[in-house]
Amino acid sequence: MRFYPRIFFACHLRRRRVPNTGEELSACQGSTLDHLDETDGTRVGELASHMGVTPGTMSINIDRLERKGYVVRIGDPDDGRRVLVRLTEAGVRVKEANSVLDPGLVEALLEGLAPDERRAAIDGLRILAEGAERLMAERAKQPANRAG
Repeated sequence: MRFYPRIFFACHLRRRRVPNTGEELSACQGSTLDHLDETDGTRVGELASHMGVTPGTMSINIDRLERKGYVVRIGDPDDGRRVLVRLTEAGVRVKEANSVLDPGLVEALLEGLAPDERRAAIDGLRILAEGAERLMAERAKQPANRAG
């Protein structure tokens, strides 16, 4: 738990750019796009809870993204009183063109390691990723844990 934040802060992007226009998105807007997809809508309250902000703050963020054409609000087919948010085609393009981590900074980080350290680091990340996939598969089987 001590190590990940150090890597994250060394290699993450605070702002993201929109392809072709160069427009900047805030870290919060970029993170919101990362948590959405174009097929399955997400409830604003669930998204807010997951991201650790109030529903009001998330609504403002969604309003801004919607005005830019990156997300759309749709009715929840399971509950007509609720609204879901999902990515538009433009939102998918922005999401795909950006990453939480800057590939150039990650590359520089890895190049700064000795070859044996680099192999060990990549092997460790692969093992953690495989463990994460197993954990997500287990969590998907348990409905009570899906929102977290």
